[in-house]
Amino acid sequence: MRVVQILPTLDRGGAEKQMTLLACEMAQRGIDVHVIVLTRTGPLEETLKRAGVPMHFIDKRFKIDPSAYFSLKRQLKKLQPDLVHTWIFAANVYGRQAALAAGVPHLIAGERCVDRWKRWHELAIDRRLAKRTSWIATNSSGVRDFYVKHGISDDKFVIVPNGIPPTSVEPISEEQFFERTGLPAGCRRVVAVGRLWPQKCYKDLICAIELLKATHDDVNLCIVGDGPQHDQLTSCRDELELQDNVHFLGHRDDVAQLLPHFNYFWIGSAYEGQSNALMEAMLAGLPVVASDIPGNRDLIAHEVHGLLFPLGDRAELARCTHRLFEDGELAKRLGHSANARMVDEFSVRKMVDRYVQLYRCTIEG
Repeated sequence: MRVVQILPTLDRGGAEKQMTLLACEMAQRGIDVHVIVLTRTGPLEETLKRAGVPMHFIDKRFKIDPSAYFSLKRQLKKLQPDLVHTWIFAANVYGRQAALAAGVPHLIAGERCVDRWKRWHELAIDRRLAKRTSWIATNSSGVRDFYVKHGISDDKFVIVPNGIPPTSVEPISEEQFFERTGLPAGCRRVVAVGRLWPQKCYKDLICAIELLKATHDDVNLCIVGDGPQHDQLTSCRDELELQDNVHFLGHRDDVAQLLPHFNYFWIGSAYEGQSNALMEAMLAGLPVVASDIPGNRDLIAHEVHGLLFPLGDRAELARCTHRLFEDGELAKRLGHSANARMVDEFSVRKMVDRYVQLYRCTIEG
């Protein structure tokens, strides 16, 4: 069985991380897997190299790039895979078109998020290509429901939840944590992780800190990530005079080391596929307060693995967090339950098992 994975880049995004985990484990199991990168490489290239996964780079330069399409088609004809699995919109379009033209017998497209940015013509392309695709693999029911609503048949979808690898970083001391974050020792520590853009609803989180500060002036929120809303969110924080309570840590490579030293994790997103940041926080055993949306509900049962609040309800976010402040046993129980769920149900091994079984069943008919 030869499988080719196609994706736009090897950046450290959620889909890229999942594809890398999948390809590396497939190679370790002796499965013939190749990775084709359309646009540019990235930090995950080294991980794939160490695992011995063959990589091929297309050098796509433009949104519409005929040269890249024909280069991809030639590469697929050369490799003659039994199945192509594409990830993310650009690869889903270029990869499937080129695979069909190259005579690849089986196609799987990966839809990873509730892509509200897509306009009518992108959705029309999705619908057209879905008819010639064996399966559309999603990581959550929310993603499936979004595409079914936009005209793709429900029987095209298979849900394969993300896999979360065990933490393998060197732990840091509490003293090192406070040095790295600049937080005052002994404060209540809340963290949110993700790109600074509207989907993540960070303004709601900042406003919730203003509410919590009225009763707990030692509460501190660290926002880890960067993005186009940085200046806007900084202004929001400053207007609310929360400079001592809300901290922007930017993009960081030591998140796994920092997470265990936080007390609580927040995610207020308007939509998610399946948040890797949320899964990593749950694996770290943090009590979570999350927006009540499909992607988060797939991971958290309210009052079991965390607390859910209505999307955009800043007062309820603050109330749920206040409840955790006041009930340490509840916070501890939720954290333990979240960790157990990640370990038991969302391992990398289970994710890879599901994909390999899907590939074999698709190829063998």
